[in-house]
Amino acid sequence: MRRLFDNRYLGVSAVFALGLACFSCDNGEDPIRPDLQIPTAYDGSNFSTAAATQAAVLTQLSALTTEMQRGRQGQTVNLPTLESLYAAGNPSVEDVTTTYYDGKISGTGGWLDELAKASGGSVYAPGEPTGQGGTLGGYLFDENGLELEQMIEKGLFGAALYNHATALFSSQMTTDEVDQALAIFGATPAFSNSSSSNVASDVRDRFMANYAARRDKNDGNGLYSQIKAAFLKLQAATKAGEEYQAEKDEAIAEVKLLWEKANAATIINYCHSTISRLSATNPSSDDVGAALHAYSEAVGFLHGWRTIPQADKRISDAQIDQLLVLLHAPQDGVPTSYKFATDPVNELPKLTQVIDQLKSLYEFSTQDIEDFKKNWVNEQGR
Repeated sequence: MRRLFDNRYLGVSAVFALGLACFSCDNGEDPIRPDLQIPTAYDGSNFSTAAATQAAVLTQLSALTTEMQRGRQGQTVNLPTLESLYAAGNPSVEDVTTTYYDGKISGTGGWLDELAKASGGSVYAPGEPTGQGGTLGGYLFDENGLELEQMIEKGLFGAALYNHATALFSSQMTTDEVDQALAIFGATPAFSNSSSSNVASDVRDRFMANYAARRDKNDGNGLYSQIKAAFLKLQAATKAGEEYQAEKDEAIAEVKLLWEKANAATIINYCHSTISRLSATNPSSDDVGAALHAYSEAVGFLHGWRTIPQADKRISDAQIDQLLVLLHAPQDGVPTSYKFATDPVNELPKLTQVIDQLKSLYEFSTQDIEDFKKNWVNEQGR
């Protein structure tokens, strides 16, 4: 009798448990699923094939930059050649550039046109904004002291490369598109955290990845290390399927913000460099040229993010405009960049204001700001 009672009891328990399970299903509760497993290495088995288009865009931008740099040595740069390089390819650099920034680069009076006019051997003297500009300290400037090569190249890091990435980032993003976003960032599946000759040429970081590496102390906590972790998470979540959509969306948001923070950290680095060179006693012409070069990089890195959709960036266009005014390079006016060289006592504090505003916006620590002064790839010889 005891055994019969026990068996009947067990039967009732089983039915009761089954009922609870069905009740849970009827309530639409998700079944328990394992945590997302994130590997320690990025799967690059299809990277070269998937990202062939992005690699071609990067190659074309490099070719454009190389041609612009001929003007640094006093050589005459031909406008039709520049325009051809900018428009070559399918898609071309021009094709993936924001309409706004393309309007700054192209056409009569655009930056390509003005760069060509400034080339040819004239010497630039800050404080004498006449003529078409010229070279100073091994760099080519327009008559206002702005290095248009940097406005084009570094501006396109945001206006073309990041802009292209925003078209890839979505909830429906495929594994091929993850590879493509990684490529247009300038990294490879090796995540070398370096662009130096110490690293094999086919896995060196380039473009924005190169600058993220420079801002990273290689201690596992820096911007490069964080964006690597975000890409690993993004690839893993994308491979894992719809059940891991939340993790995928989180990873996309992380990649975008870290990319933007690496850009902001680089603007801060170049502001530091400009301040350091121009606050020296009696800087040489080479120092002034190097300072205006660093300054122009800061302006280019910032200006290129203007009109990127607000959903894809933290900084607003209004904030960009405010910073461009502090930088004497307003988006809707004539630059007066030379003032940083001719009146450093009164003008350099504006660069400190730029640093402070970026620190607040991106929640950088005081130690971060100090660390951003250095190129850590060079410092550590990696």
